[in-house]
Amino acid sequence: MTAPSSGAQTAGRPARLPRSARRKQLLAAAQEVFVAQGYHSAAMDDIAERAGVSKPVLYQHFPGKMELYLALLDTHCEAIVAQVRAAMAATSDNKERVSGAVRAYFDFVDHESEAFRLVFESDLRNDPAVRERMARVESGCIAAITDTIISDTGVSRARAELLASGLVGTAETAAKFWLASGRQVPKAEAEALLTALAWRGIASFPLQGESA
Repeated sequence: MTAPSSGAQTAGRPARLPRSARRKQLLAAAQEVFVAQGYHSAAMDDIAERAGVSKPVLYQHFPGKMELYLALLDTHCEAIVAQVRAAMAATSDNKERVSGAVRAYFDFVDHESEAFRLVFESDLRNDPAVRERMARVESGCIAAITDTIISDTGVSRARAELLASGLVGTAETAAKFWLASGRQVPKAEAEALLTALAWRGIASFPLQGESA
């Protein structure tokens, strides 16, 4: 009889996942539990059960519930900042850039509504580590738009940051309201309305070399 190869999985045991794949699985399970129960009510036992692993396996990757929660926040905060940066880099048409920034927020709340609630409706917003991440995602989005405004209009950094913060705040608040109100306005129309509102203001600042 042929002996099993050394790489064959042991009968009755699932094959071990690579560390990165296991981490992704655990984060997905944690997100479901945190969104459903809130941070304070969620337990590591619940997360391990949702992921289909033992609690020791969960603790191999994350030493505690807060570390797991912050890892989730980091993942989603980096994603929204990357989307806004991509919108700024995708075109030299400034109206399209404004549209892309608005779309980044609407896409986030539409396709990643669980992640959105985790990031923007956290019951831990007063925790210093969570507050720092909220500030980081806001400042990252503002910075991406600020650099574009400066390069195109030549206004000072302080003025460009103020304009960028206005666009970020408008997009975030409107996207949150759109989701909370049950998506009553079709997404494409909602994005167009917000783009028109923001563009009418930003377009009043002439490109460098043009007269006001």
